[in-house]
Amino acid sequence: MRLPTSWGHWLEDEFESPYMQALRDFLAAEKAARKVIYPHSSEWLRAFELTPLDRVKVVILGQDPYHGPGQAHGLCFSVKPGVRIPPSLVNIYKELAADVGCQPVSHGNLEHWARQGVLMLNASLTVEQGSAGSHRGRGWETFTDRAIETVSAHAGPSVFLLWGSHARKKKALVDTSRHLVLESPHPSPLSAHRGFFGNHHFSRANAFLVEHGREPIDWQLPEHADACAL
Repeated sequence: MRLPTSWGHWLEDEFESPYMQALRDFLAAEKAARKVIYPHSSEWLRAFELTPLDRVKVVILGQDPYHGPGQAHGLCFSVKPGVRIPPSLVNIYKELAADVGCQPVSHGNLEHWARQGVLMLNASLTVEQGSAGSHRGRGWETFTDRAIETVSAHAGPSVFLLWGSHARKKKALVDTSRHLVLESPHPSPLSAHRGFFGNHHFSRANAFLVEHGREPIDWQLPEHADACAL
């Protein structure tokens, strides 16, 4: 596992720590047992590759990757082209339309956001096929907490979107004197109607960025998923 330079300067030492060695051993044992792990190992650090530290403007925190075939590709809430849009992302699209007028698209690939500075980070970066939360508590959370702390300490003024109780616990890692933290219920169909809808997080995030002299995010996704990778 290698991080891009912008992140590696602050996080490279994590890979030499005992918790990371234990995580490596766990993942190696899972593979040796012929368990299917998502996403592919080449995409475990995809969020960091697409969003260099010096370009971070918005952080969206998820819990763990999708555990169905072909879904996860290293960005929370995002799925690969050709995969059915998950229910939580459907609700994110609904709030985007209501808040900033974005037209819903027929795919769930969010790389267009990542390339603009939206770090879409799951707390755990791997999962076993068909077993939600199966890699929690194995070490990933320590690493991703360090990443959140790194953004807090070294990125420009940014917006943290914390959706759901798990993400909201991460507020303690953020310097709220420098960054904006926006909290709401999770976009899941089980909770979206309790305050995710109508939270106006996308327009509020852009207003903060503009106020601090940073380019706002173009939340409108290209209609064709392949265009997200350009």
